[in-house]
Amino acid sequence: MKSPWILLTCSEFLTILTVALASSDAACPSPNGGEDLKPQRREVYDGGRIFDISHRLRPDMPTWGSKDGLGQFLWLSESMKNGSYTNNSEMKLPIHTGTHVDAPGHVFDRYFDAGFDADSLDLGLLNGPALLVDVPRDENITAEVMKSLHIPMGVRRVLFRTLNTDRRLMWKKEFDTSYVGFTKDGAQWLVENTDIKLVGVDYLTVAAYTDLLSPHLVFLEGRDIIIVECLKLDDIQVGIYSVHCLPLRLLGAEGSPTRCILIK
Repeated sequence: MKSPWILLTCSEFLTILTVALASSDAACPSPNGGEDLKPQRREVYDGGRIFDISHRLRPDMPTWGSKDGLGQFLWLSESMKNGSYTNNSEMKLPIHTGTHVDAPGHVFDRYFDAGFDADSLDLGLLNGPALLVDVPRDENITAEVMKSLHIPMGVRRVLFRTLNTDRRLMWKKEFDTSYVGFTKDGAQWLVENTDIKLVGVDYLTVAAYTDLLSPHLVFLEGRDIIIVECLKLDDIQVGIYSVHCLPLRLLGAEGSPTRCILIK
């Protein structure tokens, strides 16, 4: 009787082994005995149809008011190199870091106490058709600028690309107070004259540095507008896309980091 373990001929075994090795070249050993592995980090997926518009969290990215950037926010609390069975990381960072959303409780204490947090935000507004527009590059987003954009009624989600993107402010470690943002009258014009319910901007805050609070109050008082800040809008053509933003379900938090993508 033949042994039950001998099921393949030598030629069959060699054929399977050759195919397996050819399909796993990423895991081939390097000359130093390790594995020659290198992850592919992309901004565009699916043949140019999907764009990642969220910023990668990194120690040298700008954070509010800091000259030194975010700093170390991620560390290994358990390491396989030190004898642990698995690698386990922990992180600590401000909620309003990188690409993130603002909930009504960010600027209204009564809404914070009532529980209007990141977990209460409407996913129907955070996902759907969106318009990417270029803002005139020489000024903040005022009422006059909003008029000049001629955004049609019925458009509910707009991403505003400004001089912040051209200046690559999100790639500079030091916080820059000269960024472009909404003024109070620009925010008021949007609320009163458009159907926009999702406002996306390309720096750390929606509001111009000269008046940080008023635009937030205008946008969030009605609890029907969601602010998405710190979007990465480089090298994407203006036009209509499908936007998808998914904040973390942070109970009791007045905002949340989010992953946002655009799909043609």
